[in-house]
Order: sequence, then C-alpha cells, then structure tokens
Amino acid sequence: MATINCDVIVLGLGPGGEYAAQKLAEAGLSVVGVERDLVGGECPFYGCIPSKIMIRAADLVADVANAGELAGPASLTPEWSRVSERIRRQATNDWNDESHVTRLSEAGVAIVRGEGRLAGPGRVLVGEDEYVAARGVVLNTGTAPAKLPIDGLEATPYWTNREAMLVADLPPSLIVIGGGPIGCELAQVFSRFGSEVTVLEVADRIMAVEEPESSALVAGVFKAEGITVRAGVKIDRVDHVDGSFVVRVDGVDVQTAQLLVAAGRSNTIRDIGLETVGLDPAARSVSTDSRMRAGERLWAVGDITGHGAFTHVSMYQGEVAVADILGSAPLEADYRAVARVTFTDPEVGSVGLTEAQAREQGLDVRTGHAQLPESTRGWIHQLGNDGLIKLVADASRGVLVGATAAGPAGGEILGLLALAVHAEVPVATIRRMHFAYPTFHRAIAVALEELDLG
Repeated sequence: MATINCDVIVLGLGPGGEYAAQKLAEAGLSVVGVERDLVGGECPFYGCIPSKIMIRAADLVADVANAGELAGPASLTPEWSRVSERIRRQATNDWNDESHVTRLSEAGVAIVRGEGRLAGPGRVLVGEDEYVAARGVVLNTGTAPAKLPIDGLEATPYWTNREAMLVADLPPSLIVIGGGPIGCELAQVFSRFGSEVTVLEVADRIMAVEEPESSALVAGVFKAEGITVRAGVKIDRVDHVDGSFVVRVDGVDVQTAQLLVAAGRSNTIRDIGLETVGLDPAARSVSTDSRMRAGERLWAVGDITGHGAFTHVSMYQGEVAVADILGSAPLEADYRAVARVTFTDPEVGSVGLTEAQAREQGLDVRTGHAQLPESTRGWIHQLGNDGLIKLVADASRGVLVGATAAGPAGGEILGLLALAVHAEVPVATIRRMHFAYPTFHRAIAVALEELDLG
C-alpha cells in the first residue's frame, strides 16, 4: 500500500469535477483526479451531446415533412444509420475520453483510474493506495439511471439512456417509462424516425416539474405526431418473452419490441465512504453551504448536491468551490435563477419558480401569457410554431421570479428571461426594451402587458 500526498483530490471527473481539477492545477496546486469511468462524465458521451445529435437529426426529419406540406415533396431523407454511427463515435471512441484526459494532464492533473472511496477528512483510497490531500477533497461522483421497483424489470434487457444512444437499428415499437426531459426527448426522436412510441408516466402529466401549460403543449404535439401518452398510470410488471417486452399497465398487458426506462437518476453516494467524514451515506444528496463546503476539508459539486442534474450547474458549483479552496474572492452559490431546457420540439425552457412554487412561498403572484402561433413570427413560421411564453412576477417587488419560453428556439429565448430573473430587473424596465421585429422573443412583450402589477 502506497501513500501519495497532494494538495487536492477530485473524486469524480464529470463536468464540475473536471472543471475544478483543471482550474486548481492551473493555479499551481498538485491535484489528483480519480475517475472509474469516462473523464468528462455522462454529458459528452451518453447524455447532453449525443442526445442533441439525435434530436437535431429528428428535427430535420420533421422539417422535411413540414416542407413537403408547405412547398411540395422534399428530397432530403436523413438516414438513421448515419446518425447512429455519429453517436457511437461520440460515445465509444477512445479519443473522446483521451481529449479530456489530455486537457487535464496538460494542466498538471494526475489522473488515477479506479474506484475511489473516502477514508476520512482529506483521504481517499483507490485500490491499495491511499491519497492524502493537504487542502481537501472535492466530490463529484454524479448519478446513475434510477432502478425502478417494478416486478420483473431487472431481469429484462431494457434500455437506459446509455443503451438508447448506441442503437444501430430502430425498434418497430418502443415504450418509454418516464415522461420527464430524457423520456420526452427520446420518445420524440424515435417516433420521428419511425418507431411506434408510447410514453408511460406515473404522475398526472408528463413534464410534471414544468408549468401545466408546458405539459399540455408538449402532450398536444405528441398526440399530433402519433405518440401515445398515458399519464397517471400504475406499472405493475415487466416481462421479456420471445424477444418482446410485455408491460402490465393498470392491469392490462401491453406488448412492445423495446423498452426504455427514463424515470430519473439516483445519486452515486452510497459506497463512497461518506460515513468516514461524518455524513450519512443513506441520504438522498450531499448537503453543502453556499461555498460548496460539505464537511471538514470537503466540498461537493454536481448532481449529488441536489440542486438540479444539469451540466451548467455542476460547472457553476465547481467555480464556487475553486474560489473557496484557493482563498480568492469568495463566491456564493445562488439558485434563484437556475435555467433548464427540455430539447423536445417545441423546446421548453424555464427559469426560477413556477407559478405554483411562487404561490407556495406566499408571494404576491401575477402571471402573463403569450401564444407564439399568434405572434407575427409564429404566423410566418406556420407548421411547427407551437409555443408559449409564461411570466411569473412578484407584484410586491415588481420583478420576475420565474418564466417559461416554449417553442422553436425556446431555450435561446429563455436567455433574456433568465437574465431578468437573475438580476432582478424591474418589469417596468423590461417593458421599455426594444424587442426586435419579427422575432419569437417579441412575444415576451405581449406577456408583459398581461402582468397586472398595479
């Protein structure tokens, strides 16, 4: 057993951990990064990047179909084989992992492959070796697809997002368990390429964390595209018989060629030695203060902190932790204006509080709405112009506390609204802005007019 001394150990090199390791090493600290899987985490290989490649291709399929309706038959027909090959290259080629490794190595990070486990403050075991960090440890151990307690499920060859990214041949039919962001995105992708898709959701609506208007919007588009959505269901059992899946839903068996489980993710904190630093390994997340401190010489960033499973939040937290470790100008994490986007078509972007959350906090809530099809740009766009703007304001302060931008480029429109929520820009100031004509974001002005702030 060898003992290796350093300044900082980063346990888990997902987006936030990778960022922290690089910045700390560039600041002159000796940094050891421990990773058992791919350096860079889920996002570049099985999450954000490959899924958006699939979505982009599926959107082209829809655009071609729309072009045929608007201007006659189109000649472009995207081929799934080309899309799947690009995704497989992204997810499996060594050079992708090595590009992350090279960047960290050039910054001075020593990368250790293997299972890392805390062994006390500032100490991490990897195999027989013990690493001791003078300044401490940054945890970024990430998440794994949630395992659902459905009878028979674990004995079947169902897909998670990882298997879905590597599909070479499209299944003729697909059931998706989970109507959240991943489930909805992939349901639409496979449907647009020709699979018969059903989405099963135990909540009373898909995209349940979003505004009800957004859920209804996406459900309506799915129905128009031939995707079956069944919400509020009870899934009793799953079997795999003669090459097909049988899913018992509300007491009735439904058969499908393939099953995708996309019902959330679970934090990877059970077996990383949290008990050795005074933390509960059975907790749902690792609690931190505003500077990402989780304990003595211990910081945590990313999904495991419970502030949203988003790459941008993980990197944001990494920046806060780095500042605290280096003792530079202190930064404090602020989650009032966390933005998120579900990349369905229409995209659903949201920031801050929903109307329901704002009312639960006792705010003096006012809302404003606009429908994108009724805007000039929506009329120009025609097919595929489904979308809406919803603003949630605190009338007592005259500021937005939440907003939704759903529609073509909804995630890009959201930028303006995220800034308004983050900086607490007075609604009166936003109303006096110039909104370029004819744009989708100009519909924000319509929604502002509906706000009654007295």
